[in-house]
Amino acid sequence: MSLITIFFLAVALGIDAFSVAIGIGAGNHKKPWWPPVLRLCLAFGFFQFMMAILGWLAGSTVVEMIEAFDHWIAFGLLAVIGGKMIWEGFEKEESEEKADQTKGLPLLLLSIATSIDSLAVGFSFSVLKTPILFPAVIIGIVCFFMTAVGMIFGKALAKLFGKKVEIFGGIVLIAIGVKILVEHM
Repeated sequence: MSLITIFFLAVALGIDAFSVAIGIGAGNHKKPWWPPVLRLCLAFGFFQFMMAILGWLAGSTVVEMIEAFDHWIAFGLLAVIGGKMIWEGFEKEESEEKADQTKGLPLLLLSIATSIDSLAVGFSFSVLKTPILFPAVIIGIVCFFMTAVGMIFGKALAKLFGKKVEIFGGIVLIAIGVKILVEHM
């Protein structure tokens, strides 16, 4: 598989991470900036990389077992976190003690939800008898940078539009979950 093909595949896989990063960036616009960006970029990039590897290693066994409901898992994770962001977007401005979506359980859930497609790509590489390490590295690196751009874009939007962007970010997360459901049905 050519480098350009792998790059475009990585961009396609990174779209969900980019979109989620916009919402998270909008919600974190008043907090110290670079630690959340690096946490989200590293987690999303690592999970994209590892899910591709795991999909390749699993071959047809595990992927076929979860394929019937993986879209429901992604939808559920995105809907819960998106709903929480919408709720927080309606809270008064004084209530700045929000959960950081780039730490702990929210970070883990978002990382899984945005990288499930990478599992299927790894499986596809396995079926095609194509080595996975180089493509997985490219997928992880591209996702890392797309996440950073999304976070920066989200922060800029939040400065322009305030708390409305956090509500919009939550709606985007839920919409991505719905999109995943529709694509798999």
